[in-house]
Amino acid sequence: MFSSSSTTTMSEQPVVSLSSSSNGRVSGKSWKTQKTATVRSHLQPGLKTTKWDDRMEKEKKARAIKMLQAELKDEKEAEMKRRREVTKERKQAAEERRRLEEDKAKMGARKAARLRRKMGRTKKINQ
Repeated sequence: MFSSSSTTTMSEQPVVSLSSSSNGRVSGKSWKTQKTATVRSHLQPGLKTTKWDDRMEKEKKARAIKMLQAELKDEKEAEMKRRREVTKERKQAAEERRRLEEDKAKMGARKAARLRRKMGRTKKINQ
């Protein structure tokens, strides 16, 4: 079945050598490129040129400014809250005075009605 010519052609093919490794095995990821560091073209300006101490100084100033702004904001809110409370108290006092005046007028009207009844007058007669 096999001819001698076919066996000679098989032996003429070049032998592929295996790369050596510690155990004689090779990674199958020969197609994958070696990892390299990422190139970052969009670094913040603060990170490109300034030194560590300069950056820390800037950050400390920024923190102090933020704290001051928060403090001022809290003071402003406290002042607004105090004003609201004063206004609310004034409105409540005015409402109380108005209610007392109405009650006093109502009591006066009831007393006058009682006196008219005593005298024998009624609404129908007075009209």
